[in-house]
Amino acid sequence: MPDTKPTPSPSLPWPLISVVTVLVLAGAGGFYYLDRQARRYVPPQPVLTAEAKAYVRNLALSEVEMKAAESYLKQDLVEIEGKITNNGDRTVALVEVNCVFRDAYTQVVLRERSAIVGRTFGPLAPGQTKRFRLAFDNIPESWNRMMPDLVIAQIRFAS
Repeated sequence: MPDTKPTPSPSLPWPLISVVTVLVLAGAGGFYYLDRQARRYVPPQPVLTAEAKAYVRNLALSEVEMKAAESYLKQDLVEIEGKITNNGDRTVALVEVNCVFRDAYTQVVLRERSAIVGRTFGPLAPGQTKRFRLAFDNIPESWNRMMPDLVIAQIRFAS
C-alpha cells in the first residue's frame, strides 16, 4: 500500500493575514474619510472689497420681474429678469448677486449666488444698461412665492 500522507499546502501565517487585512481596512477608511471631506469643502465666496462696497450705489437694478413656469420634467422653473445700469465711471467686469428666497415666516430657504454681469453677459461700461436673466429650478417647496431679495455680493472691475 502506498503512503497516502496529505501533501502540505502552502499557506500564509495568520498574523500576516491579520496585518494585511487591518492595513486594507485602514486604507479604505482613510480614503472614505478624505473623499467625504473633499466633497464637503466649499471654498469661501469672495466678499465685497471696500472699493466695491463704495461702488454699489452706482449700480441700479430696474424692471426686475419674476416668472414661474413648469419645465418639461414637471419641475417648477422660476426666472428672474431685469436690467442693471452702471451709473458710475468704471467698467465692471463681474457683478454677482445673492438671490435670497424665504418662507412664509421670512426664514431663508435658499441662498444662491448668480452672475448678472460678466461671464456670459459680458462687462458693463459706464452709462451702459444690460438685461439679465436668472433661472432657478431647485427652490424648496416651503418658498413663499415672493420675489427673492437680490443683494450684490461681488463686484470685479475691468483692468
